[in-house]
Parts: sequence; structure tokens; C-alpha cells
Amino acid sequence: MEYRTEKDTLGEIKVPADKYWGAQTQRSVQNFPIGQEKMPKEVVHAFAILKKSAAKANSELGLLEKEKANAIAIAADRIVNGELEEHFPLVVWQTGSGTQSNMNVNEVIAHVGNEWLIEQNKEIKLHPNDDVNKSQSSNDTYPTAMHIAAVLKVEKEVLPALEAMKVTLKEKMEAFSDIVKIGRTHLQDATPLTLGQEISGWHRMLEKTEAMLKESLTYVRELAIGGTAVGTGLNAHVHFSEMVCKAINEETNEAFTSALNKFHALTSHDELVHSHGALKALAGDLMKIANDVRWLASGPRCGIGEITIPANEPGSSIMPGKVNPTQSEAVTMVATQVMGNDATIGFAASQGNFELNVFKPVIAYNFLQSCQLLADAMHSFNDRCLKGLEPDHEQINQNLNDSLMLVTALNPHIGYENAAKIAKYAFEHKLTLKEAAVQTGNLTEEQFEAYIDVQAMTKPNAK
Repeated sequence: MEYRTEKDTLGEIKVPADKYWGAQTQRSVQNFPIGQEKMPKEVVHAFAILKKSAAKANSELGLLEKEKANAIAIAADRIVNGELEEHFPLVVWQTGSGTQSNMNVNEVIAHVGNEWLIEQNKEIKLHPNDDVNKSQSSNDTYPTAMHIAAVLKVEKEVLPALEAMKVTLKEKMEAFSDIVKIGRTHLQDATPLTLGQEISGWHRMLEKTEAMLKESLTYVRELAIGGTAVGTGLNAHVHFSEMVCKAINEETNEAFTSALNKFHALTSHDELVHSHGALKALAGDLMKIANDVRWLASGPRCGIGEITIPANEPGSSIMPGKVNPTQSEAVTMVATQVMGNDATIGFAASQGNFELNVFKPVIAYNFLQSCQLLADAMHSFNDRCLKGLEPDHEQINQNLNDSLMLVTALNPHIGYENAAKIAKYAFEHKLTLKEAAVQTGNLTEEQFEAYIDVQAMTKPNAK
């Protein structure tokens, strides 16, 4: 491998000749050989959006030459377009302020921007600190990039996946609205409902977590940029922050704002804790839905078996013909990972000391991983399971007619205690409820049939 020599305030260091990063990035590569978790590309892309916007603001304020601002913008666009992924090698486990990732972006933009300036026959040169990082500090740029990345990830990936799943559940809810089945509480038989009503509960879960997630982004849209080192805004123009936010919004079509208190923005990450809490709520709902699906599809002959789901692949290496609810299993594993990520984020966010929290990279990594996993899992579960979910009418009717809890409809007519005697007698003597009601002398066959109307039991307030 060929190398070139770069230098920083600590001296000279060799850097691979074909890479665009500089000395500080190389020192990070050498000093943190920890794990395989790379800085998320979403953070890098958000940094590029920020650097382009900061250059525009500095140029408009008369603090940066227009040619330099143009060079920064061109390099930043190449990063956002995914052309330079190989030049961002840093791991998550680095300085807790994200300084090295900030400098990685600064160095790559300076290198690429300088190549462009040479092509344009310009005699000026970008400096990663003095120009690309002008009016900024890692302490305000990294949390700004975190927030940009989080908002864009939720809006572009999580919410569309959630919406697709909602559409499928709404279709199933309406299609199965007249299929009466037995309900279950405590994993025991309960009173009837329709399959559509059961699915409507799943649909409403997603509606509510969607609303909570959208609401949480209101706080994440507040950006730390302009706080520089400790929140005072040292070395930044008084209007820099608001101008950068305006430029970011033009780039992203978003509504980011300058954080009201930069001291808070550098040392606290409660906004991401709150927003990830909504992601955890979504994970909890997905866990519930996936579990319901696999319980209802259990069998095919010795389980509940009230619904069927697609057979996507063989389920066993030893049992021929076995099909497993693998999409539910994948979703529930994702849910447990998101819940673990939430614990990590909450603990990391609690560790701010004085003017800075130094757990930023692990917060960003876990938040973005949760978004990616949830989005992918929802698309997969929706496309490969929910869309193919169908009722097994025969099994539904058998379970419904075998249930003793239909006796609940008799309470208003013969009282709770007499109804309980019928249920107990039917269970002990392996009879139907009708047979038990007649044999115990509580009801005639005609009365029983008049009182037990399973359709009416699903809509008690419709009369």
C-alpha cells in the first residue's frame, strides 16, 4: 500500500494514498481498534448537509470566500450522494464528543474541495479547521448531525413502513368485520368478537405510536449548532445559528430550528431519549401483534389455528412439512433489540457532565439502528406475513361453538350464578352449553337459542 504524509498539531503521520481523510482521522483509526460498528452513514451524510449549510451561512455573513463555500458544497453533495463512503472508516467507539468523526468529514471535504478548486484553476485552498469547520465545534456539530440524521431516518424510513403496515391492517380489519370468533383474555376463552375487531386493536396501536413518534420529532428538530465549544457561541457570528438552520431546511425540506438554550443542547440528549421512547413503544406494539399472529396461526392441527399465514420456507431440518411463523420471530427479535437500545440510550444520555455529554456516538448508533431494524422488520412482516393472513372459517366456528364463555350472554336472563352452574356442568360432563342449559333445567332449547346470538354479542351497544 502506498502512503502520503499528513500532519496536524501533533506532528506527521502516514495516511493511505488513495484515501481522502487526513491526520486526525488516521490517528482515530489507529487509536480506536474497537469493535466493527462503524459510524452510521446517516450521521456522515447529516454532517455533510450541515457543513454545506454552515459554509453558505459563513459566506453570506462575509466570513468565507464564495469560492471556498462552493467547493465545500460540491464536496458535501458528493458525500450525501453516497459517492465517498470508503473515506469514512471510523468506529462508534471513539471520543464521546464525536470529534474525530467531525474532523473526518472536515478533512474529506477539504481534500475533495481542493481537488475541485485546482480543476477550476483557483489559487485558494480549503483548510479543514479554518474553513470547513469555521464557526463550529465538534461539541455543537455532532449533536446537530445526530438530530438531522434522526429526523430524516424516522421520516423517510420508519413512518413509511409503519404506514404500509397500517394500510394492510385496515384492509384486513374491514374484510374480516363479520367473522365472529371467540375472544381470549389471560390465554383463556372469553366472550366473542369479530376477527375485524381484533385486528382493529392492532391497527389502533400503530395509529397511536405513529402520533407519538411524530410528536417527539418536534423536540429533535431543535439544533445545537451555534453553541460551539461550551454553549456560549464563541467564534460564531450572532446570526450564524439561525442562518445555518435556514440553509439546512432548504437542503432537507424540513423545519429545523436553533435550540433556545445551547448549554442544554450540548450536554443533554433528552429529545432523543423521548423520541426513542416512542420507537420502543412501537417495538412493544409490534411484539404484541407478531405474538398474536403466531398464536392464532399455531397448529396446524394441535394449536389454535384460526388464521393461516404464508408458508415462506421449510420450518425444520428434520420434520418434513413443518412451517414456522418466521416473520413473527424476526419481528419479535427486532423488538427485543430496540428495547435494549432504549436502555443504552437512556443510560448514555444520563451521563452528561458539566457542559458536555460524551456518549454521543453510542446514542446516535443505537437510535439509528432501531430505526433501520424497525423499518426493515415492518416491511418484511407486512409483505411476507400480514398481506397473506387469512381466516380459517372452520376452525374459527369450531372454537366459537365449543367455548363455554358464550354463557356470559345468559347473565341478564338467569343471573350470574345460574349461568356459572351451566358452564361448570357443561365442562364436567363434556356437553355443549345448550345441552347443559336444558339438562340443568335453567332454559328450554328455544330460550337458549334466543338468548345466545353471537353476532349480537360482538355489538352489545348497537341495539
